[in-house]
Amino acid sequence: MSTDILEQETFGGLTLNSFRASAMFERTFDEGMALVEECARYLDGRGSTESRTLSRKAALVYAGESMRVTTRLMQAASWLLIQRAVHEGDMTTEDAASDRYRLGAREICMGKREEGMDGLPGKLLELLERSESLYRRIARLDDELFRHGDAAAGVQSQMARLSAAFSTGDVG
Repeated sequence: MSTDILEQETFGGLTLNSFRASAMFERTFDEGMALVEECARYLDGRGSTESRTLSRKAALVYAGESMRVTTRLMQAASWLLIQRAVHEGDMTTEDAASDRYRLGAREICMGKREEGMDGLPGKLLELLERSESLYRRIARLDDELFRHGDAAAGVQSQMARLSAAFSTGDVG
């Protein structure tokens, strides 16, 4: 897909460039970066102390969920930084649309919760909820902004297969 076509894709009536310059993007960016800092402070400080008081089982769940929250936030921050780089002219839209710079680790970040979450510290549970909310919003943005064309291609492919199967030449 060419840069011109990518720039014309819309999200909620906004083009990619106007989305990146929008107040919505700025709020999401600021929220994401603040959450990264808050989580790092917690995991390095109070969270580290709290994890030492947990039962063995809860400590294992804590370790897994702290890695999940970190993965979510690093994926979200990376995606947001890529979008900002495009807006500031440091990267092309075409490059940002490549799989290399897309939101990743979805199976980890949106996977089912571990058993034993009720034994975790309240602050970690809060960070897990907030990071999941942020990650899901960014996943929707990523899908809307970059996978829109992929869905259309998938539909066209299915229509072509139906047309070939029924030999009508026209499925619509």
